[in-house]
Amino acid sequence: MIFADTIANYWPQWLSWDAATLVFIFIIIVATIFFARLADRLLQGYFKKASLILRVDPTGYRLLRHLIVAAIYIVGLIVVISSVPQLRTLSVALFAGAGFAGIIIGFAAQSTLANIMSGISLAVFHPFRVGDIVTIHNEYGTISDLTLRHTVVVTWDNRRLIIPNSIISDEAIINWSIEDPTVIWPVNIGISYDSNIDLARSIMEDEARDHPNVMDHYEVSRIHPEVAQGSEVKVLLTELGDFAVNLRLMIWVRDRSLAYFTGCELMESIKKRFDAEGIEIPFPYRTILYKKDMQPNAVPKQEAEGPGTGADVGTGAGRGAGRLHYQETSELSGDSGDPDE
Repeated sequence: MIFADTIANYWPQWLSWDAATLVFIFIIIVATIFFARLADRLLQGYFKKASLILRVDPTGYRLLRHLIVAAIYIVGLIVVISSVPQLRTLSVALFAGAGFAGIIIGFAAQSTLANIMSGISLAVFHPFRVGDIVTIHNEYGTISDLTLRHTVVVTWDNRRLIIPNSIISDEAIINWSIEDPTVIWPVNIGISYDSNIDLARSIMEDEARDHPNVMDHYEVSRIHPEVAQGSEVKVLLTELGDFAVNLRLMIWVRDRSLAYFTGCELMESIKKRFDAEGIEIPFPYRTILYKKDMQPNAVPKQEAEGPGTGADVGTGAGRGAGRLHYQETSELSGDSGDPDE
């Protein structure tokens, strides 16, 4: 107010006090925005350097930076309110009825307050950190920022997923980076019933051990000493399916970000080896016979039961004593017998 009174003393008489107040408010608003952005930039650079030197988690620093910037804006708002007599009167009335106003504001901003409290809780308890690889809402990505209101996740296809903090607090999250980044990744492949299971298993294990992203026993044992020699790459028979013997290759990968592409590359290399070694990957064959094509050639076949005979079909005794059978074919795998297929 002293600065505002000084402006009023040197202000031309043909200008009103309201004009001086508007100029003062404008200066405060510009200064608040300037100092808030300056503080945000300086704190961002300082915390980034401190995180690299001290090797500490930057998640708490990011939230503290947002709190400091918010505090600068709040101070600027208080100065603006105190410089306008009408707003000062209104603010005093609001403080007098703070209890009632607090209830109204609490109901109106309960979603915002829930996000703020959830953001503080996430920064304190650290279910994830900035830079962690997570799966949330069936989306796979990296945590890029944590603010007072929301968390930003950069998905694998470079989308920015902005999720309110209150939703994240109630959501089950898969954190692929916390404590141990290594991953056991499955690669599922089916072979035909006529193929040699032992040969297929040997091919899959050889291709996995030759891949540069698959961890060998030395690398796995440094993190998981309980893993036995030779079990770091394993092939299991998981199912005897309708038309395939399903095998599952289990491999250790250094990081979840490498797992998906490693699995795709292994499926390609295994498929090529299977083709070279004569291991068949089956797919279903089906022979479809339409009813209109069957009717001229469909001959009822009767099994006699009890006293009924073939001559009794259509009579009371025949209907109770015989059963009619029609034949249809459906093959799931192998050769259908049709030379045109």
